[in-house]
Amino acid sequence: MTSSATHSPSHASYLNSRPALPVLAQAAVAFAVLVTKWSIRHNTRKELRHLSAEQLKDIGITRQEAHYQGTLPFWRP
Repeated sequence: MTSSATHSPSHASYLNSRPALPVLAQAAVAFAVLVTKWSIRHNTRKELRHLSAEQLKDIGITRQEAHYQGTLPFWRP
């Protein structure tokens, strides 16, 4: 089974044959990617703060580590 994220040679050649995006479009796409990354990071950190002790143990972090990671600003990796 192949996923939609798998790139075949025909997909790559199609993408390579397409004209490059205008500079403004490239900037808009880069900005959208950045905002999406920040949103995912914010939501993940918010959820991390609410995990139970058993869930934290399953992922191998302590409550203190979860609190620290959960309070980092969304722009910090």
